[in-house]
Parts: sequence; C-alpha cells; structure tokens
Amino acid sequence: MLWVLLLVLAWAVAGAACARLCLAAVRAAALERRDAGAGRAHDLTLYEAAFLSGGPARVADLTMVAMARQRRLLLAHTGWATVVDPRGRDEMERSVIGAIGPGGQSRIAPVRAAAAAADAVRGLADRLVGAGLAVPAGARTNVAAGVRQVRAAAVAVLALGTAALLTPGGSEPPRSLVALWFALPLALTLGCLVIARGEAGPYAPWASPAGQRLLGALARHRGAGDDQSFLTSVAVRGVRAVGGPELRAAFAHREAYERD
Repeated sequence: MLWVLLLVLAWAVAGAACARLCLAAVRAAALERRDAGAGRAHDLTLYEAAFLSGGPARVADLTMVAMARQRRLLLAHTGWATVVDPRGRDEMERSVIGAIGPGGQSRIAPVRAAAAAADAVRGLADRLVGAGLAVPAGARTNVAAGVRQVRAAAVAVLALGTAALLTPGGSEPPRSLVALWFALPLALTLGCLVIARGEAGPYAPWASPAGQRLLGALARHRGAGDDQSFLTSVAVRGVRAVGGPELRAAFAHREAYERD
C-alpha cells in the first residue's frame, strides 16, 4: 500500500500550499477593501507615479532622466553618469548625486541601485502605503510566494503520482484508480493557480487598486510633446519604452551590468 502513503503526502503538500495562498489572498483582499476609497482627491507626483508603476528602481530612473533633461546630469551611451550640477533640488536628486560619489562620475547601475535603496525612496513608499495607494511589501511578497509554492506543489503531486503508478504491486488497485486519486490533489493545486491568476493579480504590482486608478487617470490626462509629458511617460512606462537611442543605450549598459 505504498501508493496510499504517497497519496497522503500529495494531499499534505497540496493542502498546505493552497492554504497558504488562500490566506495571503484573503489578507490582500482585506487591504483592498480597507483602501477602496483611498486617493480620490490625491494628485500623483511624478515620483509617486514612478513608484506605483515600477517600484524604487523606476524612481531612480526617473530622477536621473529628469536631471539629464535639465542638463544637470550627463547620461552617456557608454553607461556612465556624470554630475554637472551638484546641487540636488529635492531628496531624490540628492540621493542620486550622493550615490555617484564625490568624484562626480559613476556607472549607472550602482547609482540606480543605491538611489533606489535610499531613505528618500523608502519614505515615499511608506507615504504611499499609508495613503492606501501602494501595496505593502508583505502582502505583495506573500501572494507571490504562495503562488510559487502552489506551483511547486503541483509538480510534487505529479511526481508522487508518477511514482505511485510505477511502483509494482500484486494486489494493488487498478492503475486507473490510483491515477484518479492523485488527480484530485493535482486538480486542487491547478484550480488554485487558475483562481490566483484572476484574483490575486491586482495585488502583485506596486500599486494598490486605488493607486492603479490614479495611474490610469494620469495616463489619460497626459499632455503631448512637452517635457512634463515625456517624464510622465518615463514614470509610467519606463526608460526603455520612451527613451531615445542614446538614453536606451545608457540604460542597456545598466541592465548588462546587473546581469553580471
């Protein structure tokens, strides 16, 4: 009766994983209900839009691009950033200048990483979470971790079922019946993944549902052709989506550096 032990193990793995995902989704849904009316009279700043669209790294990207547009920072296509004006106009700019260092020149990748982890960005994140516009880090990571665990459980159930079918036994039930029993925990895990795809998706981005509504309104009311419109596009869509060839080349060096 080895297959029975394998079946019990399969149910234990599937049940624990699905329970964790359901608990994370329930907590995330509670946060959504709590923040359902958040931000109705809130006008997003560019930094806030960047964080809600792409997190701390997007804020760092936006800050560097904005400074480059004002000729206070040079972003070379070789992947280097050079300070022209060392006087930052706000906390974000001072974080970027501080990350570049006293030499006034550094590769973009470490500057981006340091600026994204600066106190200014953490403070921005805390304010957005407090306003109900950003998803708390715990809720976002819990749902993502739950989905990964359910995927692993589905693979484990499939492996256990295969092992049970390959185990020789004289008086064991027919293989079709064994396969049917293992199909039940497999169906449970796959069903949870399908539900998570439709229900847990809104909690995965940086922005809460209220924050996503504000981002949608910002995109709809964006102007055309001016500097503010360009920076709004960078905040919402990222550098690669809207930057020119030289700007994309500069940040392409950043991505190559991060892969190394």
